Amino acid sequence: MNLAAENQYLGVDWGEKRIGLALAEPETKMALPFKTVNSLKDLLSVIIEEEIALIIIGVPIKMAGEAANNPLFLNFLQELKAKTSVPVVEIDERLSSKAADALIGDRRDKAGRDEIAASIFLQTYLDRI
Repeated sequence: MNLAAENQYLGVDWGEKRIGLALAEPETKMALPFKTVNSLKDLLSVIIEEEIALIIIGVPIKMAGEAANNPLFLNFLQELKAKTSVPVVEIDERLSSKAADALIGDRRDKAGRDEIAASIFLQTYLDRI
């Protein structure tokens, strides 16, 4: 499902079990939940299929403001940057999952939660540019 022929932005909410994705076009500046994938390989396929021009990835940050330094995340980020030529912008993802939970309500759809979290920090990025 290619929403635009070019210049889409991809929000990425990394998790050890799932990777939530959101899409946005810079012209509309509106981030929308897209899908959930399970691996870097799947993510790389989405980047190609959707003709992604910029990746916005949420970085785990502790509430005190310091990086969480999760070795699994850091390895994922390093591999992502090595395997794609698409620029990667890192953004603070603090509280995005809590905000996603508030939007979902009683539903306990973890995959949907990850997609919504990705759309929240992608929207934050879009609002700043």
